[in-house]
Amino acid sequence: MYYTKDELKATLIISVYKNTTFLKAVLDSLAGQTDHRFEVIISEDGDSEEMKGFVDHYSFKHPIQHLAREDKGWQKNQALNEAIRAANTDWLVFIDGDCVLHPRFMEFHIKNADPTAILAGKRIKLDSETSALLLEESIKPSEMNAYLRKHFTKIKKRGGEFVEEGFFIDPKGILGRIVGTRKMRHLKGCNMSFHKDAIYAINGFDEAYTRPAVGEDADLLWRFKGLGYQLGSVRNLAVQYHLYHKESWTDQEENLRIMNENIAAKKYVCTDGLVKEPSAGAKH
Repeated sequence: MYYTKDELKATLIISVYKNTTFLKAVLDSLAGQTDHRFEVIISEDGDSEEMKGFVDHYSFKHPIQHLAREDKGWQKNQALNEAIRAANTDWLVFIDGDCVLHPRFMEFHIKNADPTAILAGKRIKLDSETSALLLEESIKPSEMNAYLRKHFTKIKKRGGEFVEEGFFIDPKGILGRIVGTRKMRHLKGCNMSFHKDAIYAINGFDEAYTRPAVGEDADLLWRFKGLGYQLGSVRNLAVQYHLYHKESWTDQEENLRIMNENIAAKKYVCTDGLVKEPSAGAKH
């Protein structure tokens, strides 16, 4: 299944922090992908011994890099910039370590790759019971469409969210026309992809953000748009299943203040990113 560096079409960057149980489910879903022309970078915002031991013993089917860093609080954006610098391909796909992938996830991120576009997808937020079934492998990702059809209402009643986003729709199938009508207005950091030139043009993730959310995706979107990039949709094509866990949201006031100040200044190219204090669109 291995491809040479010249044959690889994408780099899958997986953001993780300590949870190896979830990561195993995510990595297991990579083995069933219909397009294997990608490498994997595990981008760890920390240096957990458990994570290191897990990665060292996992049987990977793709070229792999594990990048860890000293655990000094939330530094996901720094970790992601490091992963971008380490990538061996030009097309970068980003997911989180709690998102199990449908078998055709990578196929459509690769097939729809366009240097002028930022590809955006969504995810179903599973209820705890369906998550447990995926984790214990009672349900495979390839069986999720049938499971969701049968248990749609029940999943919603049990706390599942965005359930309609969990359906894979074959663009060549009877419902294929629906895919083209489901556009994206927002960017989710757990399901997005873009060319390396695009992220270097805005100088990467802004490391001025020191709290989760906003700086991982919303901040990227307005900066990409400011430089003329268009938002493309892989909704219901690049499908992922977000495993259930308690949310750990923090106050977004500081993040929004940073972003709104930058928007007012039309600061599309961040200062503290892939290249420190770039004069213009950063080169690589």
